Amino acid sequence: MSASFLQIALILGILVVLAPILGSHIARVFLGKQTWLDSIIFPIEQGIYRLSGLLSLTTMTGWQYSRAVIQSNLVMGILVYLIFLFQGVLPLNPTELGAPSWHLALHTAISFVTNTNQQHYSGETTFSYFSQVLALGFLMFTSAGTGIAVAIAFIRGLTGRPLGNFYQDLTLSITRILLPISLVGAIALLIAGVPQTLAGPAVATTLEGNTQFIARGPVAHFEMIKLLGENGGGFFGINSAHPYENPNGFTNLLQTIAMMIIPAGLIHTYAIFAGNRKQGWLLFWMVFIIYSICVLIVAIAEYEGNPLVNSLLGSAAPNLEGKEVRFSWASTALFGVSTTGTMCGAVNGMHDSLMPAGGFITLSNMFLQVIWGGQGTGTAYLFIYLILTVFLTGLMVGRTPEFLGRKIEKREILLASVILLIHPIGILIPGAITLAFPDTLSGISNPGFHGISQVIYEYASATANNGSGFEGLADNTLWWNLSTSFSLLFGRYVPIIALLLLADGMMRKQPVPETAGTLRTDSILFTGVTAGAIIIIGALTFLPILALGPIAEALQIASF
Repeated sequence: MSASFLQIALILGILVVLAPILGSHIARVFLGKQTWLDSIIFPIEQGIYRLSGLLSLTTMTGWQYSRAVIQSNLVMGILVYLIFLFQGVLPLNPTELGAPSWHLALHTAISFVTNTNQQHYSGETTFSYFSQVLALGFLMFTSAGTGIAVAIAFIRGLTGRPLGNFYQDLTLSITRILLPISLVGAIALLIAGVPQTLAGPAVATTLEGNTQFIARGPVAHFEMIKLLGENGGGFFGINSAHPYENPNGFTNLLQTIAMMIIPAGLIHTYAIFAGNRKQGWLLFWMVFIIYSICVLIVAIAEYEGNPLVNSLLGSAAPNLEGKEVRFSWASTALFGVSTTGTMCGAVNGMHDSLMPAGGFITLSNMFLQVIWGGQGTGTAYLFIYLILTVFLTGLMVGRTPEFLGRKIEKREILLASVILLIHPIGILIPGAITLAFPDTLSGISNPGFHGISQVIYEYASATANNGSGFEGLADNTLWWNLSTSFSLLFGRYVPIIALLLLADGMMRKQPVPETAGTLRTDSILFTGVTAGAIIIIGALTFLPILALGPIAEALQIASF
């Protein structure tokens, strides 16, 4: 037990050290300051701008930035959708796979372009190398880059700067952040045993004399951007539980750090833009403490195991159902909280097999979206809670609601409310419709309270752009592919538009001097109030469905 918790502590310690380093690098990139990559990357960026006709990069308004995001994502999504439909006649298809159904292809294209990577298929039996690498791999970079670009534009607006140009921000996100780290990480994974080959499946003869086909492919580079970009979509059906995606403890540690490092680093990036490192560290520690508590809850629940199984064994034992023994229950608990907290969606074990406490925490992470939050947009959600907390505390104590020297008024609260209300709409309405027709629509594989969690988890995963699932759900159907596509689009683009409009409005406000009536936001007290507001707002919105799912399941197990 001590070794398992020491493993968790080691990963958390590495995160604390690396997050401010990467956060500072991201800030230097988007503030236009010199970095060590300039001499290598600058000529490449200029070539990209020339080829795309973007030599004159003018700053954009909130609406212009939003349109650029949607238009570029629409073009990329259509291109990838067509690749899927014609993959049977395209190269790099050693197993001669045909096209998937139109609705699965549509869902997959939408899922990857929204940085969700929700998979209603097994990669090795559905998509060719061409589709995996040149379609899905392409979207893994561009969707992650889109999230970072939106976060930077939002931070610029909050701190009184022009929003910038989306195409330049997208290019910088890929060339200065995602691509260099992915290259180094992919080499590390390759050395550690993750395959990278265009050869077809290996053929082996078993001891019984039967022939076995072992799927493989260009996995190492795919795996790194999967984690670093908060994508989460696996090359193989069982994702990071597959020995070719995640063969040992070192690769598991690298993947866990990779999925958290950019969301955690962006908090420090904000602090540099705002010129307030103190507030950055306070926010970092607030999220870190909530995250650590979540990890502890899940880890203890998995360590104590299932009381029904323990009664049969005659002694207490960890819950090993759905776990890869090479990672242990502790690593699966940490990975599960991290992947749902960062909206990554990769898994190294079956979330469907977690104890009810694990289901409660993973669902709650996707409901809140700030621990650590999705690629870029999760950081923006954190500041939405800050703005609401400023407004609420200002009302309570009679102080002027101001944030970073700019007044918080009706328009900002309206947009912030829209951003937070999108989430329950995208989860609860389609979830209620699905549960109303359990025999024809739901595809539930577990009866009772756990079945409710399966359905709600799928829509929470789609709306939060997470992508993981309580697998066992029969989700490759017309209903699931189309209904979750709605949640994917609704949960991605409506908040992005609202975030950019809010940032644009804040940027245009005249800064007001700080007075005795100004509420300071860089104090331990205010940070604590913000943490309380996050938990209370999340509880008020989603506690009923949590009570019907994991809470009821926990009480049911305890009653036996």
